[in-house]
Amino acid sequence: MTERGPMASDANRHHERLTHDDRRDEILAAVRQTVVEDGLSRLSISAVASRAGCTRSLFYHYFPTKEDALQAVLDLSIDSFVEQLTAWNESRVSGDIEGSLDSVAHMLKNMIVKKGDVMSQSVVHSGNATLYASFVHRAADRLARYICSSTVVDFAAHHEVQIDHLYETFYVLITGLIMFVRTHPDAPEGTIKDIIASTLHIEGYTAKYPDRRPER
Repeated sequence: MTERGPMASDANRHHERLTHDDRRDEILAAVRQTVVEDGLSRLSISAVASRAGCTRSLFYHYFPTKEDALQAVLDLSIDSFVEQLTAWNESRVSGDIEGSLDSVAHMLKNMIVKKGDVMSQSVVHSGNATLYASFVHRAADRLARYICSSTVVDFAAHHEVQIDHLYETFYVLITGLIMFVRTHPDAPEGTIKDIIASTLHIEGYTAKYPDRRPER
């Protein structure tokens, strides 16, 4: 019998891990496909298992319930939102606060009303208030935490932050904007920009309100 060394063992474990991830991804893809083609109300473990070509027991190996699998798919949408926000943050021009407000207002409006994200659109139109509230909460939580740990830190290095309860303020701002833009999809980006600026007390850095500019 040939003895396998540590490297062979590590490689085998890595292969098993990839196989595990691939099977999970296949199930998530089946969840997404079921929702897109049949609607959220028809999502079932049997339908997902059939599309993924797996047994119900294998489904349960990865997800305790169909709701857990659905949340995992929706987390992929939230990952995309965070990636877009990260790209915006990394492309900002230092010191150009008004330009940053213009671009983030544009990005947030497109993110909220974008028809291409079929999963978040499915949640919006599902009539499932609990699922929608959970999705909005998790999205706002992750976006707010990212902004507080990145954009706010950069801003604070050069300017005074004139708001208390940073995370809570950004969380409320994001959830409010989601509701506002969902119900007012034709709202001008300038209005969204003004809401963001006034909420964060940085409207003095815009051409519209030069008299409100802080001393620092």
